[in-house]
Amino acid sequence: MQGVHNGGKDDVDAIGNRGIGKRGLGDWYSTETEIKMGKQYAMMIEQTARMVTDPVINEYVNRIGQNLVRNSDAKVPFTIKVIDSDEINAFALPGGFFYVNSGLILAADEEAELAGVMAHEIAHVAARHQMQQMTRMQYANLATIPLIFVGSWGVYQAASLAINLALPVTFMKFSRDFEKQADYLGVQYMYKAGYDPQAFISFFEKVEAKEKKNPNLFSKAFASHPPTPDRIERTQQEIRTILPTQPQYIVSTSEFDQIKARLASIQNRKKALPVGDTDRPTLRRTTADNSPDGTTQQPADDRPTLSKRDDFSGN
Repeated sequence: MQGVHNGGKDDVDAIGNRGIGKRGLGDWYSTETEIKMGKQYAMMIEQTARMVTDPVINEYVNRIGQNLVRNSDAKVPFTIKVIDSDEINAFALPGGFFYVNSGLILAADEEAELAGVMAHEIAHVAARHQMQQMTRMQYANLATIPLIFVGSWGVYQAASLAINLALPVTFMKFSRDFEKQADYLGVQYMYKAGYDPQAFISFFEKVEAKEKKNPNLFSKAFASHPPTPDRIERTQQEIRTILPTQPQYIVSTSEFDQIKARLASIQNRKKALPVGDTDRPTLRRTTADNSPDGTTQQPADDRPTLSKRDDFSGN
């Protein structure tokens, strides 16, 4: 299937030059205001939430995100950090302040699944959904906005959060039309960055399985999201019709496996540490992977896992 070449929202070759998120008449908020607002709430988050401070993990997640941003329609710089939370989620504030929960990294089976969720959130910023909603709802005074955190990806109830973040509901709880657009653009961004777009669907399927297992757990969280089966069907249609077939995609990398293992190890150590004993020295145990001279041996094969694209054009 050949892609669409019209310079519009369907043309992946025109990403970055399509006018996505362009300010229109009645848009009250400039880009500068958007960034300033996002920065203020980012400071609140980082003062309240438990942050993952490991530089290796943060550098990796930031690198994945920045690659997606470069292949998106976003017009603001992104600051990307990791929150220490078991909840499976990621969210982006206005102005490109982007947070990935550790639970999402551990729940993803492949790098492409992680990239798919991140691309969805980048799409919200690229399309300026938060600012559009604030304009539509005519919230001129932020103090009047009810403060509640609702997961943008929609994988859990707000009440189940391990951390209590105070954010305007307008930033996080999007209309169904905006969620549909974020799905539509997010798949394009991950595809443009070289990832297998089918990973977007595979993560949806995980969410759907959890919904079936415990539908009461997700009913409120998904109130603003299109039903998961509908999201899967629309995404499959998008992949078939507008994304040109590629001979291969990035599915995962050995680095993703290493980062995931590193994150799990850090969290396990924290859970095992007795309360009030956080000042003990950290000891490093030598392993069989270390060479006689004390240097750590890296895996011999650090190439990404690639998959061939099935041709859906005849189905």
